[in-house]
Amino acid sequence: MNLDLEAYVHLNSPLHRWEPRYKLMGLFTLCFAFALVEDLRLLPAMVGVTALLYGVSQLPLSFLLSRICYPGWFILGVVLLLPLLSGDTVIWQWGALALRQEGSMAAILIVCRFFSIFTLGLVLLATSPFLITVKAMRSLGLPAILADMMLLTYRYLQDLGATLITMKRAMNLRGFQRRHRQLSLVPAIQRDLGLFASLIGTLLVRSYEQSERIYKAMCLRGYRRSRAWGRSPSPAFPRQRGGSSPAWSLGALGFVILISAAFVTLDVLLT
Repeated sequence: MNLDLEAYVHLNSPLHRWEPRYKLMGLFTLCFAFALVEDLRLLPAMVGVTALLYGVSQLPLSFLLSRICYPGWFILGVVLLLPLLSGDTVIWQWGALALRQEGSMAAILIVCRFFSIFTLGLVLLATSPFLITVKAMRSLGLPAILADMMLLTYRYLQDLGATLITMKRAMNLRGFQRRHRQLSLVPAIQRDLGLFASLIGTLLVRSYEQSERIYKAMCLRGYRRSRAWGRSPSPAFPRQRGGSSPAWSLGALGFVILISAAFVTLDVLLT
């Protein structure tokens, strides 16, 4: 598992040049506005604004598709069940299966919200180095302990992903796939579930042991939790190289906040 969120931070798009603190506030405000949208008539505009921002960021489409697939499977499971289980107005029926209008509308709303918010979050993380983004959060008041946790989580998720790949490769070298083909369907599924449960359990134990070693190493180098609970003042945020002027960044923030307020206002008026 390689997050590789910083593969395109070297680009020179307007979103890359946007001052990280203003970008953080603007995109978070837009995400909250999208989360409050309830009227389906606003969904095309919401998706259009998201697509426009992603296009301005100059990130390739493959970058989005490769990262939306895993959470997309979870959303797909919810979307497939909602039209069949939620609502009273039946718009199509075949035997025991009935497609309901209220569930279908809720599914469309969930998909558009998920796509828009996930894409904006990806734009936020992919247009600035992760360390700069965390520093921007820290300068806006994020407690130091949370900033440390975010940095360590981002760093060691990749190590855990590499460990997972190594363990899966070891399972394959020990004949996991060959035994899978020799069994019938039900025993094969049972064996797979047991092996994957053992794999996940081993990975959790290793990650816990690694976190203990990392924390002890940090303490030996002078780290103390008492310093990280927001008692120390927020550090000064360094000026980004090649960034836009403060006036441009502030104007972009005001424009995005205006769009967010327009979505919220139109949703209230329409509903």
